[in-house]
Amino acid sequence: MIQSPTAVAGTAALLDAASAPSVAHGPAAEPTGVLARFEDWARRTPQATAVIDRAQIWTYQDLDAAAALVAADLADRVRPGDLVGVCLDRSTALVVTAVALARLGAVYLPLGPRPGERRIQAVTEDLDVACLIGDPDLLPGEHRGGEHVLLPLPTEGVNAPATAVAAFADSVRGTRRAPEGALYAVLTSGSTGRPKAVAVAESSLSVALDWYRAETGLAPGDRQSLLIGVAFDPHLLELWAALTSGAALVPAPDDTRWDSHVLTEWWRDAGLTHAVAATPTVEPLLDRPWPQDLKLRHLVVGGDRMRRRPGTDVTTTVHNAYGPAEATVVTTTHTMRATDPEAGDPTPPPIGTALPGVTLVVTDGEGRPVARGQEGELRVGGHCLALGYLDPELTARRFTPPPPEPALPSVDRLYRTGDRVRMNADGSLDFLGRLDDQVKISGVRIEPAEVETAFEQDPRVRAAVVTVLRDSSGHGRLVAHVRPADGAEPTPADLLDAVRSWLPEQAVPTAVRIVDGFPLDANGKVDRPALAARAQDPSPVGPRPAATDDLAADTATESERLVLTTVRDLLGRPGIGLGDHFSDAGGTSVVAARLLATVERETGVRLRAPELLRSTDLRAFAALLDQRRTPRPEGA
Repeated sequence: MIQSPTAVAGTAALLDAASAPSVAHGPAAEPTGVLARFEDWARRTPQATAVIDRAQIWTYQDLDAAAALVAADLADRVRPGDLVGVCLDRSTALVVTAVALARLGAVYLPLGPRPGERRIQAVTEDLDVACLIGDPDLLPGEHRGGEHVLLPLPTEGVNAPATAVAAFADSVRGTRRAPEGALYAVLTSGSTGRPKAVAVAESSLSVALDWYRAETGLAPGDRQSLLIGVAFDPHLLELWAALTSGAALVPAPDDTRWDSHVLTEWWRDAGLTHAVAATPTVEPLLDRPWPQDLKLRHLVVGGDRMRRRPGTDVTTTVHNAYGPAEATVVTTTHTMRATDPEAGDPTPPPIGTALPGVTLVVTDGEGRPVARGQEGELRVGGHCLALGYLDPELTARRFTPPPPEPALPSVDRLYRTGDRVRMNADGSLDFLGRLDDQVKISGVRIEPAEVETAFEQDPRVRAAVVTVLRDSSGHGRLVAHVRPADGAEPTPADLLDAVRSWLPEQAVPTAVRIVDGFPLDANGKVDRPALAARAQDPSPVGPRPAATDDLAADTATESERLVLTTVRDLLGRPGIGLGDHFSDAGGTSVVAARLLATVERETGVRLRAPELLRSTDLRAFAALLDQRRTPRPEGA
């Protein structure tokens, strides 16, 4: 068979691309403004809708004026470059605060509405935090008792604070300040047991926002979600994408994160056209027919590996996004539509190609680029890079000079992500996992060492080791293996209660196993795979006596068996009983969504997340299910 010259040339091009180094550049980009874009929309379209907070509408003029009042009240105490911890939920109050701090030149440090007291203590011991903004009743004790400045923030609407203050503590602050030019800083998991803070410049965020507008067409008249948890940086993409596009921002009610049905109903009822969501939240939606009456045109998902492609019935363009906080929220994306030949493919999609202004390099252990098609560590450079950590030594270790070959014009440093990837011939990336011990739980990067340190702060604990167990679909959960101090007999429940003040929700293990010691490998190190294998042992864990098994009782109802079996399987904790409360047993928002989906699939009864959380225990939740399954007699 004789090949045509065109076919030979095409094959040669593919071979050349495959043998090329794993270096790829996104389209050219130039930083623009963030605050200035919002202020421009406020001048040009003052009556346009900026925030839709249930029945209340905030125009761009309203939002601009509210932010000006807050900035004026803070101006005497908060200076440009000061770190300000924001302890608010997704709300109009949060939006006003973000604009006010940007106007002051202060650095927005989102901590979530209920930051753990010890976690905040660690942050304020390390960082020079000027004040915390939030509901005084929910602030840590040191700030509850400090000087308060009442702020004119909205106290009605979705997730609104009952009241809002700027709280100034009397104690000596930490010494680390944000680098000059920072717009915001976010906390990431730290191997020392203390969270790391990474600072991002306005110019870097502007490049990501410019891409978002161009890729999704977000414009006046559109509605953008504010859904991502406030402690995590993707919420900044949502917030500022709307405000720099002349679009409306819609804060999400809290129950949307617990129930995928509620999430899609909210998308529908709010008339959302654009949304950002964590991958574990969206995946259950892909396992059932896609709602056909949504206005949603673009959905950006990220935070965890996507395990299948959307089907041909998904009417929304889905963008599979990847990006560490150190590279400003989004670094690569892969766009998927219902008309794609691969639609519905059950294999994981790639994490995509570089955004504008982004340089990708896949390297070996020495920092040299590997050939395309080979595995290696992803390093990222370009306009997307954060200014660095607030710890200069850590910045020097993670943000490194580029390799001498090949030359990378205009790239003076690369961030080592620690992620194992493979670059394809077309420059797209396949995500293969982590090179270190960091893991993703419910879309959030967790350093097991940070969780271990939280346990070891307890005087009842001599040592702790945290392992990760994954179910058949690849979803992970944390298990803590705790060796008690001599003479101490702590219960797993007590230990979990103690670490909740140190850790964000996603980092709290679903189970604690009390052990006498840890297995060691040939090098004398803790054998984590062996520990993880022990955690798979079906012997009961937790405070329940080993002889107790509610499923063995003849009196267990069909609903009790369904609920208890499902919860045990989802959490991997065979010791859970009907007398346990869902949250106390380690249930999270992601697990709740899966439990509710299983119940509906098996029984046809749709229950809501608040009904699960309000139930005194799993037995009460099963009784509610029984009640809904039993048809009422005529006339009742």
